[in-house]
Amino acid sequence: MAWSCNTKVQLGGMFLSLFGWVSSCVTTFVPLWKNLNLDLNELEIWNMGLWQVCIIQEEGAMECKAHESFLALPPDLRASRILMCLSNGLGFLGFVLSSLGLDCWKTYEEKPELKKRLLLSGGAAFGTSGIMTLIPVSWVAYNTVLEFWDETIPDIVPRWEFGEATFLGWFAGFFLAAGGLLLIYTTCLKRTETPSMPAAVCRQHAAMQGPAGMSPWSHHSPPKNADLVI
Repeated sequence: MAWSCNTKVQLGGMFLSLFGWVSSCVTTFVPLWKNLNLDLNELEIWNMGLWQVCIIQEEGAMECKAHESFLALPPDLRASRILMCLSNGLGFLGFVLSSLGLDCWKTYEEKPELKKRLLLSGGAAFGTSGIMTLIPVSWVAYNTVLEFWDETIPDIVPRWEFGEATFLGWFAGFFLAAGGLLLIYTTCLKRTETPSMPAAVCRQHAAMQGPAGMSPWSHHSPPKNADLVI
């Protein structure tokens, strides 16, 4: 089955958004938001996430401990928990709405206006999800940079650095936003497309109407009463 250019753009935006949503879910739950290398004990690497802190030893053993209290977390981590959970929920909602609005699906085929609204709502949900992913990741990264270069902290104290989840979260946010914008763009393309009558049909219609928009039967005048007399 041949797909139109608009349908291909929809699928491209859908795949970008889906990849970004999966990456955002992984970013939420992995304990790799911050890394801490101890100079005094190089056999251990500390990793911090939104939900737990893990210690990785040189032998490969890993021991994790969940954060004891939500209120005991720093403000950036508390806000990041909430925003990332909302982002994942919005991403799932955008996936459901956009799937129902795709042109390659036969659902609501008799209601094109409804499919357009579903696709527009799904794209907006994906875009909002991307923004809500970029905000907490950038906030945590900003605080990490401030703490790393804080001159009031003695040099002997180890500093937290960027973890792998920070970069994954940035990529996830950009993919979600780009996919959502592509889906919204396809709905704008649909509005500019107006159905037109084929040229052959127009010519045939004009030939049937004849000059001055009259029917071809109008050239034959009705018989007069005198012609009917034998």
